[in-house]
Amino acid sequence: MAPSRLRACARVGLTLWLIAAAGGPLAARDVVMKFPNATSEPIGFDALTGWNEDDQAAAFGAFRRSCHAILNATEALRAARPVYGALYKVCQRAQVAGALDTAAARAFFESNFKPMRVTPAGEPGGFFTGYYETEIEGSRVRSPEYPVPLYGKPADLVSAGDGKFVRKNGMPYYDRTQIENGALAGQGLEICWVKNPVDAFFAQIQGSTRVKLTDGTLLRLNYVATNGFPYTAVGKLLIERGAITREEMSMDRIREWMEANPREAVELRRKNRAFVFFRESKLAPHEPSIGAQGVPLTARRSVAVDRNIHVYGTPIWIDAALPIESEQPVTAFRHLMVAQDTGTAIIGAARADIFFGAGEAIGHIAGRIKQYGTFVVLVPQAAPTAVTVKR
Repeated sequence: MAPSRLRACARVGLTLWLIAAAGGPLAARDVVMKFPNATSEPIGFDALTGWNEDDQAAAFGAFRRSCHAILNATEALRAARPVYGALYKVCQRAQVAGALDTAAARAFFESNFKPMRVTPAGEPGGFFTGYYETEIEGSRVRSPEYPVPLYGKPADLVSAGDGKFVRKNGMPYYDRTQIENGALAGQGLEICWVKNPVDAFFAQIQGSTRVKLTDGTLLRLNYVATNGFPYTAVGKLLIERGAITREEMSMDRIREWMEANPREAVELRRKNRAFVFFRESKLAPHEPSIGAQGVPLTARRSVAVDRNIHVYGTPIWIDAALPIESEQPVTAFRHLMVAQDTGTAIIGAARADIFFGAGEAIGHIAGRIKQYGTFVVLVPQAAPTAVTVKR
C-alpha cells in the first residue's frame, strides 16, 4: 500500500477512534423527521450521487465554524430544539478531531449523521437560488451623484422573535413606500449614500454589500433587521406581466429592466414592502461575509435556509444542475453545504440559497441560479428517532 494511502487510512482510523472516545454511536439508526408541507425519506450515503467525489474536508471546515456558535449555546436552547442538542454533541467530537483531510472528514460525516431526503409537496425537488455580496460605489455625504441612503436600524424597531420585527408598541413598521418617501428622514440613520435605488434594492436583497467610498476606503455592511413585512419577489411579478420570460429570468435581467424603465421600476420595487436595514462591519476587505448564525460564510459551502425549520450548522447535501459555467443549467453541483444564513425569501423545508462569494462576476453567476434538485438534510445520529418540525 502506498505511503499516502497508509496515512489516509490511519487518519480515518484516528477520526473514528476520537468519535468513539467521545461517546458517539457509530451504528446507523433510523431517524424519522417530518417537515411542514414536505415528504422526507431516510436514505444511505451510497444513494448520494457524487458523495465520494466531493471535498468533505472543505465542508468540515465550514461545519467547524458553525460549531463555534453551537458550542456556545445555552442548555435551554439545546433543549428547546432536539436537533440543536444533537448537533452540540457532534460539534464536541468535531472539536476533538480538529482539522481533517477529505477521507477522514467523509468518515466523520458518515459516522455522525443520517441522510434524509426532503421533497416539497407538489414539487420535483428542493429549490435553489444563489446570493453574493454586492459591490457598489457610495459616499458618506449626500450629493446629487449619491442621493439614495442605506439605513441603519431605527431605535423604535424591535425583534418579535423568529426573525420578525415590529414597532416597540407591537404595531407594524413603515413599509418600503413610506420609507422611500422620507418616513425616516432626519433621524440620522443614514450610514452612507449610493448612486441609484437599483443598487440599494439589490444590496437589500443580498443582505450584505461592499461600498467603495469616494475617499477610497471600503465600507462593509451586513443585514441587521427588516421592517417586518414579508418579501415579495419582483422577478415573479415581471414574469406574470410578460416583461421577462421564466426561462430568461435572472438578477441581471431584473436590473436591466429596472434601468430601462426607471418610472415603472419605482412602482415595481414598492410591490415588495419589505425593507432591509444594515449595520457597519469591521471586516477587512479580504475577510468573508458573516451569516445570520454569526460565523464567516464560505463560498459554495454556506447556504441560507428557513431558520424556522432548519437549525444553523446542519449539513445539507445539494445535487443539482446549475448555470455556473454558462447561462445553461448544465454544471453538476454536488456538494455538502452547511446552513449558516437565512433570508426573508428563503421559506420552506427544501429551500436553499447558495452563497457564491463577492464581486460583479460572482454576482452574474449567483443571479441566474433558480433550479430544482435533490435536497438532503444530514440529521445527527444523536437526534431523537422521531422529530416533527413545525414552521
